[in-house]
Amino acid sequence: MQLGLVGLGRMGGNMRERIREAGHEVVGYDRNPDIADVASLTELVEKLEAPRVVWTMVPAGAITEGTIDQLADLLSPGDLIIDGGNSKFTDDKPRAERLAPKGIGYMDAGVSGGVWGHKNGYALMVGGEAKNVELAMPIFEALKPAGPYGFVHAGPVGAGHYAKMVHNGIEYGMMQAFAEGYELLAASEYVDDVPGIIKSWREGSVVKSWLLDLFDLALDGDPKLAQLKGYAEDTGEGRWTVDEAVRLAVPLHVIASSLFARFESRQPDSPAMKAVAALRQQFGGHAVVS
Repeated sequence: MQLGLVGLGRMGGNMRERIREAGHEVVGYDRNPDIADVASLTELVEKLEAPRVVWTMVPAGAITEGTIDQLADLLSPGDLIIDGGNSKFTDDKPRAERLAPKGIGYMDAGVSGGVWGHKNGYALMVGGEAKNVELAMPIFEALKPAGPYGFVHAGPVGAGHYAKMVHNGIEYGMMQAFAEGYELLAASEYVDDVPGIIKSWREGSVVKSWLLDLFDLALDGDPKLAQLKGYAEDTGEGRWTVDEAVRLAVPLHVIASSLFARFESRQPDSPAMKAVAALRQQFGGHAVVS
């Protein structure tokens, strides 16, 4: 099968190689000409035979919207666009509605696997019509891990990105739990080998997971994480997950807390903690640090 792939960065580039290794033809375009197979979106479309399938892996927002609009002017009825970036799920239905009058199909795909996906495969959560899922299924089979897991047709357009949003929210909570456990171990006078404890959990433990494995690898290279700053960004999907929790009145204690912890990591001198210190001084005469 042929696939047009737009965006060949850390995720897209590895996806291109995995798909090719499965025996499919990939025509890749990127703004960086050193890694692109073609010089333009026009050339990409010209190299594909109908019905064409074009997968976008570019930053969410204006870049994705512009790419889809450009493709809409180049593709033909019966062709299909798949957005595999971290777009917000509410963007998907309007895209499908814009493309429908042109006869161009649209699917959204949540993609998890990071830089390890080339080797291990990608977890795919897709939203769209069944006929479009069927058209792109050889590509999904190439990207997912071998076996029964790693792929779901989650529902109509928007369902794939919604599932990936929740996936990333859960990821926030899991990472925060590991991080807090690590900090407690490091602070304890009872413990001599924190990295060894993390390593011991990799087999036979109920907290065994890929995230734990990755944490162990990080500690192998930097046992006290001395080379890092305690600053963590967020991609936006954690915020969208909490927004949905508020909209649907679903209590997400852990995920919300993990998101706020990331915000706190960006404050070298927390205004909130300053306020707490001031209040303690006022009502109890407690000492403050200035």
